[in-house]
Amino acid sequence: MRFTTFHHNGQDRLGLIDGDQVIDLNQAQPQVNADLRLALKSGVDLTAAAKAALASSAARLPMASLQLAPIMPEPGKIICLGLNYFDHAKEGGRDKPEYPWFFLRSASSLLAPNAKAIRPRVSERFDYEAELAVVIGKTVKHATMDNALDAVFGYSCFNDISVRDYQKKTPQWTIGKNFDQTGGFGPVLVSADELPPGATDLRIQSRLNGQIMQDANTRDMIWGVAETITLLTECLTLEPGDLIIMGTPAGVGQARTPPVWMKHGDTIEIEIEHIGLLHNTIQDEAA
Repeated sequence: MRFTTFHHNGQDRLGLIDGDQVIDLNQAQPQVNADLRLALKSGVDLTAAAKAALASSAARLPMASLQLAPIMPEPGKIICLGLNYFDHAKEGGRDKPEYPWFFLRSASSLLAPNAKAIRPRVSERFDYEAELAVVIGKTVKHATMDNALDAVFGYSCFNDISVRDYQKKTPQWTIGKNFDQTGGFGPVLVSADELPPGATDLRIQSRLNGQIMQDANTRDMIWGVAETITLLTECLTLEPGDLIIMGTPAGVGQARTPPVWMKHGDTIEIEIEHIGLLHNTIQDEAA
């Protein structure tokens, strides 16, 4: 199943994709909350509800006409990995980390598909990062490699846009990863059953103004989805509506000679095979 979230009459609505059209899932199946996180937390069988909606005569809306929102506008925890591809660690002058470099994003940093990514007034070092997003669908603690993927509801695209000089102001990356409207998320959430286990062996790209900047495969991740969930749940409980953002491959702007920074008017696309295409345009923050 393929889902999206769109903005309608002042509310964010969970949509079920049917070709190039979208069903408002809450309207078609009232037991499903219109907010994806709350729907997951309620324990409702989203797959069964989606199948019933697809088979029904529920109204369809053209997807191209919708104002999209982040797949989950207000997630629970947003846990990100740094240096999770060998080539990206190398281009940053680092060896393979012995343990994942985890950091957190906040919901206020999320950016809707097709919306303007805001380049802040305080920096020109505005960089792209193509990443796989993992949406947690079940509560899990002390997962094992055998059962970790049972907790995954689905996968989406993410652009972990980074303000590099602020990222480097402290040993912790938090400040450079949490500027407003910098975490592109969506536009499609694909249920885990439609993809290889752990979303492995999928091509992942970023394109800046149509030029390929990153071109890799999710099999190249140092820590895959199952191992990441296993490591995280040694420490904390993952809950429905939590996100894990799985790190970026080589080719980021700061590692290039000369560096490539996104600027006003640029377009940035993140595409992951069998998942979707995330598009945003860069806009300077207003004075």
